[in-house]
Amino acid sequence: MAGYPQNPAGYGHGPPPPQRPPYAAPYGAPPPQQPPYGSAPPPNTQPAYATPYAAPSAPYASHGGPEKPPKDHNKPSSPYGAAAPPYSSGYPPSAATPYGSSPFASLLPSTFPPGTDPNVVACFQMADHDGSGSIDDKELQRALSSYNESFSLRTVHLLMYLFTSTNTRRIGPKEFTAVFYSLQNWRSIFEKFDRDRSGKIDYNELREALLSLGFAVSPVVLDLLVSKFDKSGGKNKAVEYDNFIECCLTVKGLTEKFKEKDTSYTGSAAFTYESFMLTILPFLIA
Repeated sequence: MAGYPQNPAGYGHGPPPPQRPPYAAPYGAPPPQQPPYGSAPPPNTQPAYATPYAAPSAPYASHGGPEKPPKDHNKPSSPYGAAAPPYSSGYPPSAATPYGSSPFASLLPSTFPPGTDPNVVACFQMADHDGSGSIDDKELQRALSSYNESFSLRTVHLLMYLFTSTNTRRIGPKEFTAVFYSLQNWRSIFEKFDRDRSGKIDYNELREALLSLGFAVSPVVLDLLVSKFDKSGGKNKAVEYDNFIECCLTVKGLTEKFKEKDTSYTGSAAFTYESFMLTILPFLIA
């Protein structure tokens, strides 16, 4: 095929992992028959959310109440994101569970899934020089390049983070297999939407490609993605294959992290400051 490197003999043989059932609609698409946001609820219905803990208090000095106390300008303010003082809300603090696992948790040992392509096994074993059962970022980069999958270390780091859920930058046989088959799938999607075989996909083709992966992003978000992943800085309005993979990893990773909090699939979620930082930072420091 013109414009693409030829894959070595035996590439891609072996059964891929079982496919997940497709979503009814791409994540991020508006649900059907939903009333406009902010519209009044139907008569004789109660809102789906709970009533606030207490009604808003009356302003200071209203109804003959006490005057508003003066501000203490000498009192230092707390930094944004700092923990509230104990019992500041009038209730004992609950034993909150940390959001997600630590991004620096140890990589758990793994094995190849049954039926893994022997070529994938051989590729991993060649990269695992010390026989430790895991490979680091540079070894993964070299292993992928042997299958005409050349990526920057940043893209490799994103691959390792998303498929291991840690930032230890090591990957085992199970995760390596998942990476390999996912890259095959994403390459086929890229080639499908690169209709002119230029090695790039434009704005509309990127939107269709992401939609086929189950991600319905808005035009504003799509503009940002093209500007970020276009090697010309947004002038060509087109994304090449290696940056397309990084784009997919970013959208996939952030969407999955968001869906962990959006358990009802409403398209909205509440984050603490700590949760937000732990969600975003791994994608910035990869």
